[in-house]
Amino acid sequence: MKKFFLITFLCLSLNVCQAHSDKNIQPSNQSNQSPQAQSSASDPIVCIDPGHPSETSAGNVVQNGTTEVHIVWLVALKLRALLEVKGIRAVMTKNREDQLVKNKDRAVTANNANAAVMVRLHCDASTDSGFALYYPDRQGTVNGVTGPSEDVIERSRKAAEAIHQGMREVLKDALKDGGVRGDSKTLVGSRQGALTGSIYSRVPAVTIEMVVLSNNADAEFIKSTRGQQQMAQAIATGIERFVK
Repeated sequence: MKKFFLITFLCLSLNVCQAHSDKNIQPSNQSNQSPQAQSSASDPIVCIDPGHPSETSAGNVVQNGTTEVHIVWLVALKLRALLEVKGIRAVMTKNREDQLVKNKDRAVTANNANAAVMVRLHCDASTDSGFALYYPDRQGTVNGVTGPSEDVIERSRKAAEAIHQGMREVLKDALKDGGVRGDSKTLVGSRQGALTGSIYSRVPAVTIEMVVLSNNADAEFIKSTRGQQQMAQAIATGIERFVK
């Protein structure tokens, strides 16, 4: 009998120790984010598309000491962090700076996420300066596919206008405001009717030419960490205005 009670006591002691130990073990998939930074399934989703490399361009031409593919990646990372703080979930179309993603696949990522908007980040090269936003203002056709729908065109216009308002507020003293334009005003859009990513998109799509990288003043602005953060803040402000 004494032996029975001794065994029972030892088992109970082990269970108590195990219970205390389990309290100190976190699940391996638990987030390290603070509760305020964690997102929920009900939060809106934004697809961030850092432009290039794609099937049309690597984006690696050096202009004023940097490249488009490098700048858009840095801004994309800062934008994702800002959106998550605002309770907006973000998905990226690529996982590293030099990852090649076809323009159709960029749209598919946004479609599969059922994103509230796909924001495509680019830097222009021209004799102009400043930022400008583009949205599909008419349907286009590529590889036998015609799109986007009239509904997506209208929602893209609203998204572009909302994001533009946010960018104008934040960047008014930093960069020239090029306003909102249609995809048909771009070189590719003038041929196809719309940009390829827009044609395949089933969610609102907005392309942002953040700066004219061939312009020295624009390049100096966006090469700085401060300029990149200000650009990300401007875009995040506009996105928040649209999705909330």
